[in-house]
Amino acid sequence: MRQIKTKDLHEGMRFDKPVYIDGENILVPPGIPLKQKDIDRLLKWEIEEVQTEGQLIREISDVLKGSGGEEKLWEIPREKEYVRVYLSSIEKMSEIFADIRDKNDVFHSRIDNLLNELLTAVKEHTNEMIQLTIFGGIADNKFSRSAVNCTVLSTVIGMTLKIISHRLIQIATGALLHDAGMLRVPSNILDKKDKLAPDELNQIRTHPIHSYRIITQQLKYPETIAAIALQHHERWDGNGYPRKLHGNDILLSSRIVSVADAYEAMISERPYRNSMIGYSAMKAILSDNGRMFDPTIIKAFLNSMGIFPIGSIVQLNDSSIGRVIETHTAAPLRPRLELIIDEYGDKYAETQIVDLLKKKNLFIVKAIDLKELNEGSGLE
Repeated sequence: MRQIKTKDLHEGMRFDKPVYIDGENILVPPGIPLKQKDIDRLLKWEIEEVQTEGQLIREISDVLKGSGGEEKLWEIPREKEYVRVYLSSIEKMSEIFADIRDKNDVFHSRIDNLLNELLTAVKEHTNEMIQLTIFGGIADNKFSRSAVNCTVLSTVIGMTLKIISHRLIQIATGALLHDAGMLRVPSNILDKKDKLAPDELNQIRTHPIHSYRIITQQLKYPETIAAIALQHHERWDGNGYPRKLHGNDILLSSRIVSVADAYEAMISERPYRNSMIGYSAMKAILSDNGRMFDPTIIKAFLNSMGIFPIGSIVQLNDSSIGRVIETHTAAPLRPRLELIIDEYGDKYAETQIVDLLKKKNLFIVKAIDLKELNEGSGLE
Protein backbone atom coordinates (compact mmCIF):
# COMPACT_ATOMS: atom_id res chain seq x y z
CA MET A 1 0.00 0.00 0.00
CA ARG A 2 1.16 3.53 -0.65
CA GLN A 3 1.22 6.13 2.08
CA ILE A 4 -0.58 9.48 1.80
CA LYS A 5 0.22 12.20 4.31
CA THR A 6 -2.80 13.55 6.18
CA LYS A 7 -1.70 17.12 5.48
CA ASP A 8 -2.05 16.38 1.74
CA LEU A 9 -5.68 15.29 2.01
CA HIS A 10 -8.52 17.68 1.29
CA GLU A 11 -12.31 17.51 1.26
CA GLY A 12 -13.83 15.88 -1.83
CA MET A 13 -10.88 13.61 -2.65
CA ARG A 14 -12.00 10.19 -3.93
CA PHE A 15 -9.99 7.02 -4.55
CA ASP A 16 -10.82 3.96 -6.66
CA LYS A 17 -9.95 1.61 -3.76
CA PRO A 18 -10.52 1.88 0.01
CA VAL A 19 -8.46 4.27 2.11
CA TYR A 20 -7.27 2.77 5.41
CA ILE A 21 -6.09 3.94 8.79
CA ASP A 22 -3.19 1.82 10.04
CA GLY A 23 -3.57 -0.43 7.00
CA GLU A 24 -6.72 -2.21 8.25
CA ASN A 25 -9.46 0.17 9.41
CA ILE A 26 -11.36 1.73 6.47
CA LEU A 27 -11.48 5.51 6.48
CA VAL A 28 -13.59 5.76 3.28
CA PRO A 29 -14.78 3.10 0.79
CA PRO A 30 -13.87 3.32 -2.93
CA GLY A 31 -15.46 6.20 -4.84
CA ILE A 32 -16.73 7.97 -1.69
CA PRO A 33 -15.46 11.54 -1.25
CA LEU A 34 -13.52 12.49 1.84
CA LYS A 35 -15.37 14.82 4.19
CA GLN A 36 -13.69 17.56 6.18
CA LYS A 37 -14.77 15.87 9.41
CA ASP A 38 -12.82 12.74 8.33
CA ILE A 39 -9.68 14.82 7.92
CA ASP A 40 -10.32 16.70 11.18
CA ARG A 41 -10.66 13.38 12.97
CA LEU A 42 -7.29 12.20 11.63
CA LEU A 43 -5.66 15.43 12.78
CA LYS A 44 -7.29 15.15 16.21
CA TRP A 45 -5.98 11.61 16.55
CA GLU A 46 -2.55 12.79 15.37
CA ILE A 47 -2.55 10.28 12.51
CA GLU A 48 0.06 11.56 10.09
CA GLU A 49 -0.71 9.30 7.10
CA VAL A 50 -3.27 6.91 5.61
CA GLN A 51 -2.88 3.99 3.22
CA THR A 52 -4.50 2.85 -0.03
CA GLU A 53 -3.78 0.60 -2.99
CA GLY A 54 -5.95 2.84 -5.15
CA GLN A 55 -5.47 5.90 -7.29
CA LEU A 56 -6.93 9.36 -6.83
CA ILE A 57 -10.02 9.90 -8.97
CA ARG A 58 -9.63 13.28 -10.56
CA GLU A 59 -12.68 15.50 -10.71
CA ILE A 60 -14.17 16.50 -14.03
CA SER A 61 -12.81 20.05 -13.88
CA ASP A 62 -9.28 18.71 -13.46
CA VAL A 63 -9.62 16.07 -16.14
CA LEU A 64 -10.83 18.59 -18.69
CA LYS A 65 -7.92 20.99 -18.32
CA GLY A 66 -5.95 19.28 -21.05
CA SER A 67 -8.82 18.58 -23.42
CA GLY A 68 -8.43 21.72 -25.53
CA GLY A 69 -11.12 24.21 -26.48
CA GLU A 70 -11.35 24.36 -30.24
CA GLU A 71 -14.41 22.16 -30.59
CA LYS A 72 -16.99 20.39 -28.51
CA LEU A 73 -15.94 17.11 -26.95
CA TRP A 74 -18.92 15.40 -28.53
CA GLU A 75 -20.50 16.43 -31.81
CA ILE A 76 -23.66 14.96 -33.29
CA PRO A 77 -22.66 13.09 -36.50
CA ARG A 78 -25.00 15.12 -38.71
CA GLU A 79 -23.82 13.42 -41.88
CA LYS A 80 -25.48 10.17 -40.77
CA GLU A 81 -28.85 9.33 -42.31
CA TYR A 82 -30.45 8.46 -38.96
CA VAL A 83 -29.48 11.90 -37.60
CA ARG A 84 -31.04 13.54 -40.66
CA VAL A 85 -34.25 11.59 -40.01
CA TYR A 86 -34.25 12.55 -36.32
CA LEU A 87 -33.71 16.26 -36.97
CA SER A 88 -36.14 16.43 -39.88
CA SER A 89 -38.78 14.67 -37.76
CA ILE A 90 -38.47 17.43 -35.17
CA GLU A 91 -38.80 20.12 -37.84
CA LYS A 92 -41.82 18.43 -39.41
CA MET A 93 -43.50 18.02 -36.02
CA SER A 94 -42.99 21.73 -35.37
CA GLU A 95 -44.97 22.46 -38.52
CA ILE A 96 -47.65 19.89 -37.69
CA PHE A 97 -48.07 21.22 -34.15
CA ALA A 98 -48.35 24.77 -35.53
CA ASP A 99 -51.22 23.62 -37.76
CA ILE A 100 -52.87 21.80 -34.86
CA ARG A 101 -52.58 24.92 -32.71
CA ASP A 102 -54.11 27.05 -35.46
CA LYS A 103 -56.80 24.39 -36.07
CA ASN A 104 -55.77 23.87 -39.69
CA ASP A 105 -56.29 20.61 -41.55
CA VAL A 106 -53.51 18.06 -40.99
CA PHE A 107 -53.51 15.12 -43.39
CA HIS A 108 -52.61 11.67 -42.08
CA SER A 109 -49.96 11.29 -44.74
CA ARG A 110 -47.76 13.97 -43.14
CA ILE A 111 -47.70 12.17 -39.81
CA ASP A 112 -47.63 8.65 -41.26
CA ASN A 113 -44.69 9.40 -43.58
CA LEU A 114 -42.77 10.98 -40.71
CA LEU A 115 -43.43 7.94 -38.52
CA ASN A 116 -42.43 5.52 -41.25
CA GLU A 117 -39.00 7.15 -41.57
CA LEU A 118 -38.56 7.49 -37.83
CA LEU A 119 -39.49 3.87 -37.04
CA THR A 120 -37.16 2.59 -39.75
CA ALA A 121 -34.32 4.60 -38.22
CA VAL A 122 -35.10 3.26 -34.73
CA LYS A 123 -35.17 -0.35 -35.93
CA GLU A 124 -31.96 -0.05 -37.98
CA HIS A 125 -29.99 2.21 -35.60
CA THR A 126 -31.53 1.50 -32.20
CA ASN A 127 -28.57 2.45 -30.00
CA GLU A 128 -27.75 5.56 -32.01
CA MET A 129 -31.35 6.80 -31.90
CA ILE A 130 -31.55 6.20 -28.14
CA GLN A 131 -28.47 8.31 -27.53
CA LEU A 132 -29.85 11.16 -29.62
CA THR A 133 -32.66 11.51 -27.08
CA ILE A 134 -30.10 12.39 -24.38
CA PHE A 135 -28.50 15.27 -26.27
CA GLY A 136 -30.91 18.07 -25.36
CA GLY A 137 -30.19 21.29 -27.21
CA ILE A 138 -29.52 19.91 -30.69
CA ALA A 139 -32.83 21.35 -31.88
CA ASP A 140 -34.59 24.58 -30.99
CA ASN A 141 -38.16 23.37 -30.61
CA LYS A 142 -38.27 21.56 -27.27
CA PHE A 143 -41.95 20.61 -27.60
CA SER A 144 -41.41 18.86 -30.93
CA ARG A 145 -38.16 17.33 -29.76
CA SER A 146 -39.93 15.87 -26.72
CA ALA A 147 -42.59 14.33 -28.96
CA VAL A 148 -39.97 12.71 -31.19
CA ASN A 149 -37.89 11.55 -28.21
CA CYS A 150 -40.95 9.98 -26.56
CA THR A 151 -41.74 8.21 -29.84
CA VAL A 152 -38.20 6.82 -30.10
CA LEU A 153 -38.19 5.59 -26.48
CA SER A 154 -41.73 4.14 -26.66
CA THR A 155 -40.80 2.28 -29.84
CA VAL A 156 -37.67 0.83 -28.25
CA ILE A 157 -39.67 -0.40 -25.24
CA GLY A 158 -42.25 -1.92 -27.60
CA MET A 159 -39.50 -3.66 -29.56
CA THR A 160 -38.05 -5.07 -26.32
CA LEU A 161 -41.52 -6.42 -25.44
CA LYS A 162 -41.70 -7.90 -28.97
CA ILE A 163 -44.95 -6.12 -29.78
CA ILE A 164 -46.18 -6.91 -33.29
CA SER A 165 -45.60 -4.40 -36.07
CA HIS A 166 -49.06 -2.84 -36.48
CA ARG A 167 -49.43 -2.39 -32.71
CA LEU A 168 -45.96 -0.83 -32.58
CA ILE A 169 -47.07 1.73 -35.18
CA GLN A 170 -50.13 2.57 -33.05
CA ILE A 171 -47.92 3.05 -29.98
CA ALA A 172 -45.53 5.27 -31.94
CA THR A 173 -48.41 7.37 -33.27
CA GLY A 174 -49.90 7.76 -29.80
CA ALA A 175 -46.47 8.68 -28.39
CA LEU A 176 -45.90 11.30 -31.08
CA LEU A 177 -49.25 12.98 -30.42
CA HIS A 178 -49.74 12.28 -26.69
CA ASP A 179 -49.03 15.86 -25.62
CA ALA A 180 -50.80 17.63 -28.49
CA GLY A 181 -53.37 18.83 -25.94
CA MET A 182 -50.68 21.06 -24.42
CA LEU A 183 -51.31 23.32 -27.40
CA ARG A 184 -54.65 24.18 -25.81
CA VAL A 185 -53.04 25.19 -22.48
CA PRO A 186 -52.18 28.92 -22.13
CA SER A 187 -48.52 29.58 -22.96
CA ASN A 188 -48.03 31.74 -19.85
CA ILE A 189 -48.64 28.61 -17.76
CA LEU A 190 -46.38 26.35 -19.84
CA ASP A 191 -43.55 28.90 -19.79
CA LYS A 192 -43.85 29.76 -16.11
CA LYS A 193 -40.54 29.33 -14.27
CA ASP A 194 -41.99 29.53 -10.76
CA LYS A 195 -43.98 26.79 -9.06
CA LEU A 196 -47.40 26.30 -10.62
CA ALA A 197 -50.46 27.39 -8.66
CA PRO A 198 -53.17 24.71 -8.05
CA ASP A 199 -55.49 26.15 -10.71
CA GLU A 200 -52.62 26.32 -13.22
CA LEU A 201 -51.71 22.70 -12.46
CA ASN A 202 -55.33 21.71 -13.02
CA GLN A 203 -55.29 23.39 -16.42
CA ILE A 204 -52.21 21.39 -17.40
CA ARG A 205 -53.94 18.22 -16.23
CA THR A 206 -56.66 18.76 -18.80
CA HIS A 207 -54.20 18.22 -21.65
CA PRO A 208 -54.81 14.43 -22.06
CA ILE A 209 -58.48 15.19 -22.72
CA HIS A 210 -57.51 17.89 -25.24
CA SER A 211 -55.08 15.43 -26.86
CA TYR A 212 -57.87 12.86 -27.18
CA ARG A 213 -60.16 15.37 -28.88
CA ILE A 214 -57.43 16.63 -31.23
CA ILE A 215 -56.51 13.09 -32.30
CA THR A 216 -60.09 11.92 -32.89
CA GLN A 217 -61.78 15.11 -34.10
CA GLN A 218 -59.11 17.24 -35.78
CA LEU A 219 -56.72 14.52 -36.98
CA LYS A 220 -59.40 11.81 -37.50
CA TYR A 221 -57.30 9.00 -36.02
CA PRO A 222 -59.12 6.01 -34.47
CA GLU A 223 -60.03 5.62 -30.83
CA THR A 224 -57.20 3.09 -30.27
CA ILE A 225 -54.60 5.82 -30.82
CA ALA A 226 -56.47 8.61 -29.05
CA ALA A 227 -56.91 6.43 -25.95
CA ILE A 228 -53.12 6.12 -25.64
CA ALA A 229 -52.88 9.90 -25.24
CA LEU A 230 -55.91 10.04 -22.94
CA GLN A 231 -54.43 7.52 -20.49
CA HIS A 232 -50.72 8.36 -20.52
CA HIS A 233 -50.94 10.14 -17.13
CA GLU A 234 -52.90 7.38 -15.43
CA ARG A 235 -50.89 5.73 -12.66
CA TRP A 236 -50.31 2.07 -11.85
CA ASP A 237 -51.58 2.70 -8.28
CA GLY A 238 -54.75 4.44 -9.47
CA ASN A 239 -53.77 7.97 -8.44
CA GLY A 240 -53.32 9.38 -11.93
CA TYR A 241 -55.58 11.44 -14.14
CA PRO A 242 -58.02 12.08 -15.77
CA ARG A 243 -59.98 8.91 -14.81
CA LYS A 244 -57.87 7.36 -11.99
CA LEU A 245 -57.54 4.05 -13.80
CA HIS A 246 -55.61 1.33 -12.00
CA GLY A 247 -53.10 -1.35 -13.04
CA ASN A 248 -54.06 -3.40 -16.07
CA ASP A 249 -57.16 -1.26 -16.60
CA ILE A 250 -54.71 1.18 -18.22
CA LEU A 251 -53.89 0.34 -21.83
CA LEU A 252 -50.53 -1.40 -22.30
CA SER A 253 -49.70 1.19 -24.96
CA SER A 254 -50.35 4.02 -22.49
CA ARG A 255 -48.25 2.32 -19.82
CA ILE A 256 -45.36 2.22 -22.29
CA VAL A 257 -45.76 5.88 -23.29
CA SER A 258 -46.06 6.84 -19.62
CA VAL A 259 -42.57 5.51 -18.81
CA ALA A 260 -41.04 6.98 -21.96
CA ASP A 261 -42.71 10.35 -21.34
CA ALA A 262 -41.55 10.52 -17.70
CA TYR A 263 -37.96 9.67 -18.61
CA GLU A 264 -37.94 12.15 -21.48
CA ALA A 265 -39.29 14.88 -19.20
CA MET A 266 -36.48 14.26 -16.73
CA ILE A 267 -33.66 14.42 -19.29
CA SER A 268 -35.05 17.51 -21.05
CA GLU A 269 -34.82 21.05 -19.78
CA ARG A 270 -38.03 22.58 -18.48
CA PRO A 271 -38.61 26.22 -17.47
CA TYR A 272 -39.19 25.19 -13.85
CA ARG A 273 -36.11 22.96 -13.32
CA ASN A 274 -32.87 21.84 -14.88
CA SER A 275 -32.55 18.61 -16.80
CA MET A 276 -31.43 15.38 -15.16
CA ILE A 277 -28.73 13.27 -16.74
CA GLY A 278 -29.76 9.87 -18.05
CA TYR A 279 -28.37 7.94 -15.09
CA SER A 280 -30.23 10.05 -12.51
CA ALA A 281 -33.43 9.84 -14.55
CA MET A 282 -33.09 6.05 -14.79
CA LYS A 283 -32.56 5.80 -11.02
CA ALA A 284 -35.72 7.83 -10.47
CA ILE A 285 -37.71 5.52 -12.76
CA LEU A 286 -36.32 2.38 -11.07
CA SER A 287 -37.19 3.68 -7.59
CA ASP A 288 -40.89 4.01 -8.47
CA ASN A 289 -41.89 0.86 -6.52
CA GLY A 290 -45.16 0.25 -8.35
CA ARG A 291 -46.65 3.69 -7.78
CA MET A 292 -46.69 5.34 -11.21
CA PHE A 293 -45.46 2.69 -13.61
CA ASP A 294 -46.12 -0.92 -14.54
CA PRO A 295 -43.11 -2.89 -13.16
CA THR A 296 -43.06 -5.04 -16.33
CA ILE A 297 -42.63 -1.92 -18.47
CA ILE A 298 -39.87 -0.63 -16.18
CA LYS A 299 -38.02 -3.93 -16.54
CA ALA A 300 -38.30 -3.75 -20.34
CA PHE A 301 -37.13 -0.13 -20.24
CA LEU A 302 -34.09 -1.07 -18.15
CA ASN A 303 -33.28 -3.91 -20.54
CA SER A 304 -33.54 -1.44 -23.44
CA MET A 305 -31.48 1.36 -21.92
CA GLY A 306 -29.26 0.04 -19.14
CA ILE A 307 -28.65 1.72 -15.77
CA PHE A 308 -26.27 4.06 -17.56
CA PRO A 309 -28.45 4.73 -20.62
CA ILE A 310 -26.97 4.71 -24.10
CA GLY A 311 -25.52 8.14 -24.78
CA SER A 312 -24.60 8.77 -21.13
CA ILE A 313 -21.23 10.38 -20.48
CA VAL A 314 -19.38 8.62 -17.64
CA GLN A 315 -16.11 8.92 -15.76
CA LEU A 316 -14.07 5.78 -15.05
CA ASN A 317 -11.91 4.95 -12.06
CA ASP A 318 -8.74 5.82 -14.01
CA SER A 319 -10.20 9.34 -14.64
CA SER A 320 -10.85 8.71 -18.34
CA ILE A 321 -14.22 9.77 -19.75
CA GLY A 322 -16.38 7.85 -22.19
CA ARG A 323 -19.79 7.70 -23.80
CA VAL A 324 -22.02 4.63 -23.40
CA ILE A 325 -22.67 3.09 -26.81
CA GLU A 326 -24.05 -0.33 -25.87
CA THR A 327 -25.43 -1.97 -22.74
CA HIS A 328 -25.33 -5.55 -21.48
CA THR A 329 -28.65 -6.79 -20.08
CA ALA A 330 -26.91 -9.29 -17.80
CA ALA A 331 -24.39 -6.71 -16.55
CA PRO A 332 -26.05 -3.26 -16.62
CA LEU A 333 -23.19 -1.62 -14.67
CA ARG A 334 -20.58 -2.64 -17.23
CA PRO A 335 -21.57 -1.19 -20.64
CA ARG A 336 -19.51 -0.76 -23.78
CA LEU A 337 -17.99 2.71 -24.13
CA GLU A 338 -16.43 4.99 -26.68
CA LEU A 339 -13.65 6.78 -24.82
CA ILE A 340 -13.55 10.56 -25.30
CA ILE A 341 -10.80 11.71 -22.92
CA ASP A 342 -7.89 9.63 -21.63
CA GLU A 343 -6.65 9.37 -18.05
CA TYR A 344 -4.31 12.33 -18.58
CA GLY A 345 -7.10 14.68 -19.68
CA ASP A 346 -6.29 14.58 -23.39
CA LYS A 347 -8.93 14.10 -26.06
CA TYR A 348 -8.56 10.93 -28.14
CA ALA A 349 -7.65 11.66 -31.76
CA GLU A 350 -9.08 8.33 -32.95
CA THR A 351 -12.03 6.25 -31.80
CA GLN A 352 -11.23 4.10 -28.78
CA ILE A 353 -13.75 1.43 -27.72
CA VAL A 354 -13.67 -0.35 -24.37
CA ASP A 355 -16.03 -3.04 -23.13
CA LEU A 356 -16.22 -2.93 -19.33
CA LEU A 357 -17.56 -6.48 -19.34
CA LYS A 358 -14.14 -7.60 -20.58
CA LYS A 359 -11.98 -4.88 -18.99
CA LYS A 360 -12.43 -5.94 -15.38
CA ASN A 361 -9.98 -3.42 -13.92
CA LEU A 362 -12.12 -0.48 -15.09
CA PHE A 363 -15.45 0.59 -13.67
CA ILE A 364 -17.75 3.61 -13.80
CA VAL A 365 -17.31 6.10 -10.98
CA LYS A 366 -20.07 8.53 -11.92
CA ALA A 367 -22.23 9.83 -14.72
CA ILE A 368 -21.51 13.34 -16.05
CA ASP A 369 -23.92 15.84 -17.55
CA LEU A 370 -22.94 16.59 -21.16
CA LYS A 371 -23.42 20.30 -20.44
CA GLU A 372 -20.95 20.02 -17.54
CA LEU A 373 -18.50 18.26 -19.85
CA ASN A 374 -18.60 20.96 -22.52
CA GLU A 375 -18.74 23.87 -20.08
CA GLY A 376 -15.88 22.39 -18.08
CA SER A 377 -13.71 22.48 -21.16
CA GLY A 378 -14.60 26.10 -21.93
CA LEU A 379 -16.90 25.10 -24.78
CA GLU A 380 -20.42 26.09 -25.71
